[in-house]
Amino acid sequence: MSEPDASRLANEGLGLQLRRVPVDPATSPHWRGLLDARDEAAFGSAWLALQCSRLPGVAGGLLLIRQADAAAPHLTVTWPPRDLDASDLSRFAETAYAERRMVVGPGRVGPDTSSAHPVALVVAVPLGFAKGPFAAAAIALTTTASKPVLTPEVIADRLRWEAGWLETLPWARLAGDLSSDVTRAASCLDLLAAVGAQPRLRGMAIAVTNELATRLSCDRVSLGIVRRNGAVRLRAVSHSAGFRRDNRLADAIEDAMDEAIEQRGTVAYPLLPAMERAVTIAQRTLAESVKAPGASAMTAVLIDGRGRPIGALTFERHRNEPFTAETLKLAEAIAALLGPQLGVLLRANRLVAGRLADRVGDACQALFGARRPVLKLCVLGVAALALTLIFAEGEHRVTAKSVLEAEVQRAAVAPFDGFVRSAAVRAGDTVQGGDLLAALDDRDLVLDRLKWRAERDKLLQRQREALGKHDRSNLAVLDPQIRQAESQLALAEEKLARARIIAPFDGIVVSGDLSQMLGSPIEKGKVLFEIAPLDSYRLIVQVDERDVRYVAVGQNGTVAFAGRPGDPVPITLNKITPVTVAEEGRNSFRVEARLSGSGLQLRSGMEGVAKVKAGRRSIVWIWMHPVVDWLRLAAWRYLP
Repeated sequence: MSEPDASRLANEGLGLQLRRVPVDPATSPHWRGLLDARDEAAFGSAWLALQCSRLPGVAGGLLLIRQADAAAPHLTVTWPPRDLDASDLSRFAETAYAERRMVVGPGRVGPDTSSAHPVALVVAVPLGFAKGPFAAAAIALTTTASKPVLTPEVIADRLRWEAGWLETLPWARLAGDLSSDVTRAASCLDLLAAVGAQPRLRGMAIAVTNELATRLSCDRVSLGIVRRNGAVRLRAVSHSAGFRRDNRLADAIEDAMDEAIEQRGTVAYPLLPAMERAVTIAQRTLAESVKAPGASAMTAVLIDGRGRPIGALTFERHRNEPFTAETLKLAEAIAALLGPQLGVLLRANRLVAGRLADRVGDACQALFGARRPVLKLCVLGVAALALTLIFAEGEHRVTAKSVLEAEVQRAAVAPFDGFVRSAAVRAGDTVQGGDLLAALDDRDLVLDRLKWRAERDKLLQRQREALGKHDRSNLAVLDPQIRQAESQLALAEEKLARARIIAPFDGIVVSGDLSQMLGSPIEKGKVLFEIAPLDSYRLIVQVDERDVRYVAVGQNGTVAFAGRPGDPVPITLNKITPVTVAEEGRNSFRVEARLSGSGLQLRSGMEGVAKVKAGRRSIVWIWMHPVVDWLRLAAWRYLP
């Protein structure tokens, strides 16, 4: 604090001079708390601390402040601010506030850690107007000989005199609301200026999204327009000149816009207090798709001048900073002003109500007028190019996928159930006819052969003894047993001979690798190897069903394999089979072709692209006949 220095002023006759006086550090913090009425809790605590510190015999105090929202609970501050059991003070203050009168009575006030609280005299006074008080204060006074230091009337009068400070709280709220309104109005005017500077819808959409993303501190702002079928179509994304409409992000944004438009109101996730029963499923899905902690999303509906929803604005924040009620008000204000402007631009960009005629007239004026010579030269060049393409002819070639197959492919199978003993080759090895491919374990077969050989010898010995004794009945029995033993012996020798898997001819092993299966059991009939010749191949061309009418046996062409793209091989079609293959949603016919080259380093299974010559046609026909065929089929399907 400072005060005039009277002696110096009298002696020198100068202007007002000040000298510094030390400030009481015990009270200065409370006075500083009264400087800003926007922080109601700090303001009320400072006011209550000043009153309680200036009144003698005060044991505790409580201030109850009414909130702007009548449904919200009252703001309560106490003195001392900590370790105070103020249940009785709160009860007296609420009674004084509700009944709008001074309430005096005994109550207990003390530290909340103490089990026994002393009895004090509590004085509660409503503060403000008689019809509508905005606060209530309760003061607990210590008593001496059952009498307080000050009477309740004196306490009430002092509190009412000092209540003028609390009257600034409603004005601070009003000033804050007006400041927010002014800020929102300025933001809306700036946005309208940005909209007015863009004559086209696309430029306006990009400018609006960029401006909103910057002004509302959003990571992404999107603008969508309602189409005639009622679905929302994404038109612009902030800080992006182009985007893909066929991805999951675009679908999630459009779903969020549809959700807000169906509810005809602003929807936000996390849900704000003003949105009690709003559905936020699509908003939550959009926020979670970002995969960032604390991400939030909000969508505001755009209404045109006729009261119809024409689009929506989606705001996204990819950080732990959710949208507030103030941001919600600003977004709704912007949407209310932007909706009619956007409706005007949409009507102006339609191809009806004279817009089509105006554009055609402008184009004719530019083409046939005295100006725009560059445009005229470009149109003439395009016309000359079109005529050239119509009358010039080129080679019509049918393009199709192809795969190389061996003409003959032999399978080496397991002759019987057994175990793999050795594997001499595997897929990719070149073999000669008669080479050993693999061998099966033949120990059981050798024992089986010895068994039946011994059985046959025993039966022959018995047969000779029966012949020596002329025992005809015994000979009749032994003869079929000998034949059975010889058959079993022959079968064992045959299996023993087939235990070695031999290559049937010269070729390459296409499939099969038993090197990792030594000692493993195999079943009878299991394919162990597939062998194809080295110099006998055929090309399978998968011709699309729309192009099969242009191919015929004997036509020539070329094929380029993926392993040899720079060395195309001549081919000749020799067979068109009526076999179709469904692949990637299309049907194709299997056409066989013969390779005309020699000394080619090819392998079975190689894939490539074949081009078959189908005659000379107009260049325009070559380029446009797939489109024409599709249009004919569509017309046949949909026209009556």
